[in-house]
Amino acid sequence: MSEQQQLQSLVQELQMIRGQIQSLTSQMNEISLTVEALKTQSKDRAVYRALGAILLEVEDRDALSKDLEESKKTIEPHLVRLNEREAEIRAEYARVAENLE
Repeated sequence: MSEQQQLQSLVQELQMIRGQIQSLTSQMNEISLTVEALKTQSKDRAVYRALGAILLEVEDRDALSKDLEESKKTIEPHLVRLNEREAEIRAEYARVAENLE
């Protein structure tokens, strides 16, 4: 594979990883906002959870909060790995680009 092709491949991989990072970051932010909203929501007001195309009333807020926190714990390490991979690709890109000059 030529260095030019390698650069193009690295750019494509970097774009894919950036998209995944943005998506997971958005999910993390949404979960965090939801957890905070649950904490401030009055106990006498109904809370709903989306399930497919419908909303279901949540009876157990603590279980919902726990589920949301578990989701964050699942996403966080994946996000860390993606950020590490992004840094590796950027370093590899810089190395290949330098050799190309």
